[in-house]
Amino acid sequence: MDLRSLMSLDDYERLEVIQDVQSGLTAIIAIHNTKLGPALGGCRMWNYPSVEDAVKDAVRLARGMTYKSAMAELPFGGGKAVIIGDPARHKNERLFRALGQFIDRLQGEYVTGMDVGTTSTDMDWVAKETRHVTDVSGSLGAYGTFTADMTAYGVFLGMRASLKKVDGSESLSGKVVAVQGLGKVGMFLCHYLALSGAKLVVSDLNEELVQKAVQQYGARAVSVQQITQELCDIYSPCALGGIINDKTIPGFQCKIIAGAANNQLAEDRHGDELHRRGIFYAPDYVLNAGGIIVTAAELNNNSPSYARSCVERIYGTVVKVFDYADQHAVSNAKAANQLTEQLLSV
Repeated sequence: MDLRSLMSLDDYERLEVIQDVQSGLTAIIAIHNTKLGPALGGCRMWNYPSVEDAVKDAVRLARGMTYKSAMAELPFGGGKAVIIGDPARHKNERLFRALGQFIDRLQGEYVTGMDVGTTSTDMDWVAKETRHVTDVSGSLGAYGTFTADMTAYGVFLGMRASLKKVDGSESLSGKVVAVQGLGKVGMFLCHYLALSGAKLVVSDLNEELVQKAVQQYGARAVSVQQITQELCDIYSPCALGGIINDKTIPGFQCKIIAGAANNQLAEDRHGDELHRRGIFYAPDYVLNAGGIIVTAAELNNNSPSYARSCVERIYGTVVKVFDYADQHAVSNAKAANQLTEQLLSV
């Protein structure tokens, strides 16, 4: 595996592939940019098919965290840790403590926390070896419901801003919203949408979650294969990334794409392709910043109400992106990237 082919050495500051035989740890830490502050990004545990796949994911996620922090006006850069393994079978204290030991050697350059496949208990183990960790038991971020709630709330605000731009009204009443992925964030998003009068179409691999959305929010269920082709006002991807790609784009029947998933565009060019097709894309890392805003609030000893007030600024940030896109005749995706790059170049 040629690591140089997986990341631009001029763009990323650090890439570490870690192996600890005693604990069974194989992990990657990617640090994209620390110009605005220490690299902040959670630790994901996933059963990647190969180290190369794990590196690719870490690199993409780290860059996304840099852009997310910058657009949310947070004093942090972007990084990510990924552990190769099945979180249901391969977790143990020694593994996470080994990761903590390595993070501690970075001397604050990278701060980790919870992500897909990890919990506050795992972060407690990391914290036995380093102070550069968030989401430990008892912390604001450890209450996954609050973090998920705020992430969903930011996406909801981004939807309203998108509708205002497209339809002239931010009202979701009667609008059809197709939510793909009903984890904590997706379910909170359904709650906000249902309260606003939206008509929900949902899909998830977990049938129990689908039925919960049907019963609680009056949603209509479709298959995971059908959801991307559903006729709707807003398509909201809230599962894993890369869902906007060469295969899915021709089948989209939505006016707006606005969701919580990270790295929704399989490639940057897909943002321009959506623009050419007249599909209004709300850049993912602008909308889904609620989680990192909560983490930043925790690190600064701020209150939940303060964190929520910061999340409410997402509406204005989204509008700023849309205005920039209009002024410079570029796609929303490109506008968000250019605005972020301006912040990083100051």
